[in-house]
Amino acid sequence: MTLTERIAGDIAAAMRAKDQARLSALRLAKAALMNREIERGRPLQDDEAEQVIGSLIKQRRDSIEQFTRGGRQDLVEKEKAELAILEAYVPPPPAPAELEEAVNAAVAETGATSVKDLGRVMKAAMTKLVGRPVDGRVVNELVRRRLS
Repeated sequence: MTLTERIAGDIAAAMRAKDQARLSALRLAKAALMNREIERGRPLQDDEAEQVIGSLIKQRRDSIEQFTRGGRQDLVEKEKAELAILEAYVPPPPAPAELEEAVNAAVAETGATSVKDLGRVMKAAMTKLVGRPVDGRVVNELVRRRLS
């Protein structure tokens, strides 16, 4: 069963259960997946679908940050609920030790010695973490710490 099919099945289950919060988040995900399919002109592979869901997760995290700064706790709670639902459809993020290991391997691989090599190290580290939901800001911070 593909990720898209799983989401469609979960939409039906949420409708039967009258779970409006879950239904809303899943419909949002399905719409994003359908838009990407139309863009590509073909059905999405699971890894492509996970990337779409990953971008929705990133949007939710950014929204939570913005709403928190704006003092809109009601919207923060809504976004957190959607985030929790969407995170169930992607693999778990790597542990901090895995991130450190990927950054160290990328630094060794590229021969980086200063912060000027940040871009090359970031690219190498992110390729080692492909298929996993990784926050680029966290990796960037680890690379900066390692190179300084």
